[in-house]
Amino acid sequence: MQKQIKSALISVYYKDKLDLVVQQLAKLGVKIYSTGGTQTFIEDLGVAVTAVEDLTSYPSILGGRVKTLHPKVFGGILGRRDNSSDVAEMEKFEIPEIDLVIVDLYPFEETVKGGGSEADIIEKIDIGGISLIRAAAKNFKDTIIVASRNDYEGLLELLQTKNGVSDIEDRKQFAAKAFMTSSHYDTLIFNYFNEGFGFEVFKKSELSGKVLRYGENPHQRGVFYGNLDEIFDILNGKELSYNNLVDVDASINLVAEFKEPTVAIIKHTNSCGLASRDTIVEAYKAAFACDTTSAFGGVIAVNRTIDLATANEMNSLFFEVLIAPGYDDDALAVLKSKKNRILIKQKKAIATTKIFKNLLNGVLEQDADNKAEVAADFKTVTTKAPTAAEIADLEFAIVAVKHLKSNGIALVKNKQLIGSNCGQTSRVDALQNAIRKAAEFGFDLQGAVMASDAFFPFSDCVEISNTAGITAISQPGGSIKDQDSIDAANKNGQAMVFTGTRHFKH
Repeated sequence: MQKQIKSALISVYYKDKLDLVVQQLAKLGVKIYSTGGTQTFIEDLGVAVTAVEDLTSYPSILGGRVKTLHPKVFGGILGRRDNSSDVAEMEKFEIPEIDLVIVDLYPFEETVKGGGSEADIIEKIDIGGISLIRAAAKNFKDTIIVASRNDYEGLLELLQTKNGVSDIEDRKQFAAKAFMTSSHYDTLIFNYFNEGFGFEVFKKSELSGKVLRYGENPHQRGVFYGNLDEIFDILNGKELSYNNLVDVDASINLVAEFKEPTVAIIKHTNSCGLASRDTIVEAYKAAFACDTTSAFGGVIAVNRTIDLATANEMNSLFFEVLIAPGYDDDALAVLKSKKNRILIKQKKAIATTKIFKNLLNGVLEQDADNKAEVAADFKTVTTKAPTAAEIADLEFAIVAVKHLKSNGIALVKNKQLIGSNCGQTSRVDALQNAIRKAAEFGFDLQGAVMASDAFFPFSDCVEISNTAGITAISQPGGSIKDQDSIDAANKNGQAMVFTGTRHFKH
């Protein structure tokens, strides 16, 4: 059923581009109701407007907290035009029909993000606006609701191309967007209040969504919910895929843990190259040397600006994505020589505090693993203590293994991941595979250190590591047979530290 817009109620916080809508409504002869700052804005445009207070014969009260909450307003929005009883009551109480409602809610989310005081945040909880949205959206058969300034453009198109005439699909689509806006708003408010109480409910809301080329595999649909533009500038290349995004997340989380110039090369969320050096070009060379085979087609993250020397080193490798905090102009020109190569400038750090995973008929939530043990956390359990160089490598190895899928083993020497293995059902297999990989790429394990994401249930890994030349070990400890591993390390003359923290990753 088609409906002509003859009257409109406008009450918004942000006025951006509202002038175009108001002027078009005036051109169509639409009667406009408004209040407060919006009314003043419309009057300043030279457009006739009726104050809501004149409609209701009731003033705005309580410092503006109560303005539109009145039967003459909500009756005009909720009245069913095809219901004779509603029509009769509207005539009896002199309630005018309201065909269009335009609302833009108080900026609650922006006030929270901006670090506003509790008083400021509470005042930004919109009451009248959210009520208008729900009322108009409920009665979409008769009323159009525009619940966000982001939808002004769509409304303006309807006013200009259809002369203010809407059909049921137009109104229902606006209603769906309105309920999206109101549900998001309510979720933000609940989560703000729930910070102090911790009710065990799952409420998350993202208004931005981008359809990807496909999901993990071509037969799977994929969508990313979130606003990547807040954190990234895409400087070159094709669109990020599902698998790209997963590896980008893994790589920037890993490299963010290091203060020295560091490069991480990721394949399927696990590092195949990781190194810290005095310069970013040397860090790249060392990271690439870790596994020159697996680096092909990988995702690279660095924690320093890419200079020309680094770009020239990288340019010969086929890789999918590079993420850096910045690029020198000449370096960027070199890297852009491959048109499909995705180059990302990371504009700000990401502070992940919670991890979510859907499974069975629900969602798992846990705190992010934001802990990495350093020397002060180490408990030396062997007769021999690690040297200063070994301690530095153990700190590096703990970060490396923390970001590998369990069971994981990291072998490190001079702040370079010279051997690793992950995702194994046996920790012995993980260690043996890590040793094999180190040998395959020409690394000498004599004097290297080993980090394990979990404790050793037996002494076998200690014995295998000793045979390979590893001189220092870190593990969480906690096995009922810890002493067997300690005794083996003492027999071998190895240093072992317990960290007290397990880093399973699944």
